[in-house]
Amino acid sequence: MTSPVEQRVNDLRLDRRALRAERARVAWWRRLVRARLDLAVAQAARPQTLGEEMAFQLPLDVGLDVPRPAALAAVLDAGTDAVGSLGELRALDEQLSTYAAGVDDALTRATDRLIARLAADPGVVVTGLRESLGRG
Repeated sequence: MTSPVEQRVNDLRLDRRALRAERARVAWWRRLVRARLDLAVAQAARPQTLGEEMAFQLPLDVGLDVPRPAALAAVLDAGTDAVGSLGELRALDEQLSTYAAGVDDALTRATDRLIARLAADPGVVVTGLRESLGRG
């Protein structure tokens, strides 16, 4: 027979297990509600199209990975057949992941070029403050 102290510890462990499971369910519902909120906002105020004005900043192969505006708009205009579109959503997510990696790489290279330029000629910082923003 278990002692009252041992029983209490077992009960506390069971309580903790139940509370951890409930916390996980709450977190899942919150993610779902936040995702639905994001969709509602995106339907009202659509995000900018990806890839616009990036022709000179991105390598050509990265630019080819950008999802088409119609594919992105379809996500916002999707009806209630969410299960039927899971494959398409996963494919679009993979395409977005590939494009995001390309954009990240391009940003890293641009940052490295800027740092190298500033390291080679630190005085250019003062000159740069007087220059207008633009390509260069």
